[in-house]
Amino acid sequence: QVQLVESGGGLVQPGGSLRLSCVASGRIVSIDDMGWYRQAYGKQRELVAGITKGGITNYADSVKGRFTISRDNAKNMIYLQMNSLKPEDAAVYFCNAALKSTWYDSAMRYWGKGTPVTVSS
Repeated sequence: QVQLVESGGGLVQPGGSLRLSCVASGRIVSIDDMGWYRQAYGKQRELVAGITKGGITNYADSVKGRFTISRDNAKNMIYLQMNSLKPEDAAVYFCNAALKSTWYDSAMRYWGKGTPVTVSS
């Protein structure tokens, strides 16, 4: 079984910072791209930031310059450093990964259960 587990969410004031972490565990032989998504109440889930195995990143326009995604391939982890947080950043943040459980399988996408981020004074 493969699991993605997020951590680091919480309550922060506007202008504050949080660092999210996600670790992938279980039967994994290879992880391709990974990313962070978020879903605010009543809205669709959206991509926040993605990172390839080689470290190429992409960001939603709304977070460029404020959020930084990074990856530790040795630990099967990704991080999301979130600075200058705004009330509109409040959402449940989900980790996503495309990975293989055996070398013969095609990559499949897995989701974590999410970690909530609240931005409020």
